[in-house]
Amino acid sequence: MRRATVGVMGSGSEEHRERAEALAEILAGLPVNLLTGGGGGVMASVSRAFAGRPGRQGLVIGVLPCQEGDPLCRPPAGYPNPWVEIVVRTHLPYSGGRGTDPRSRNHVNVLSSDVIVVLPGGAGTASEVALALGYRRPAIGFLEHGEMAGLPADLPVTTDPEELRAFLESALDGNSPAPEPSRLSKRSSDEPSTSSWQSSTRE
Repeated sequence: MRRATVGVMGSGSEEHRERAEALAEILAGLPVNLLTGGGGGVMASVSRAFAGRPGRQGLVIGVLPCQEGDPLCRPPAGYPNPWVEIVVRTHLPYSGGRGTDPRSRNHVNVLSSDVIVVLPGGAGTASEVALALGYRRPAIGFLEHGEMAGLPADLPVTTDPEELRAFLESALDGNSPAPEPSRLSKRSSDEPSTSSWQSSTRE
C-alpha cells in the first residue's frame, strides 16, 4: 500500500523551530512521508524533528536543486541536509522568485505531495503555494492570518495544531472534504493563542 506524502514548504534560511517541531509531532503520528526541498531553514528544522520522533512511520524525502550551469547537476552547498533519508536529485536550478518557472524543482515538490503545509517563507514559498493551488493539491498555512505576504486569499491558514491535524487527516482520507478555508482562517489576531510557538519572538 502506498504511503502518503506531506510536503512542507517554508523559509530556506530561518528555522521557525517551535512551529516546525509542532508540525513534525503531528506528522509523526500519521502514516506519511515528509517531503521538503532538502535544504536549510524550515526544511532542516522540520526534517530534524520528524526524523527524531520515535515511532514515526514515514521517511524524510528531499528534492534537491542543481547549481545553475553545472553540467553534472550537483546540488548547491548545504543540500541535502543531514536528516534527508531519500535524496531526489534534479536538473532544475531555479528557486525563489523564479519558483514557478518550468526549470524549478518546486513543481516536483508540489506534484509529489498529497497534501502541503506552508510555514513562513519568502518568494519561493509563495510560488509553491501558487503551484499547489494551480495543481489542486490540498494546502494549508500553519500561519497567523496575514503573517506572510504574497499568499492567495483562498489559502486556508490556522495557528491551532489540532485544526491542522484535522485538516491533514481529512485531506489524506480522500472520502471527505477538508475543512472549509473560511472556518480555518477566522482566527483573529487578538484571539488568545494555544500554541507555544506564538508566544515566542518571531524570527
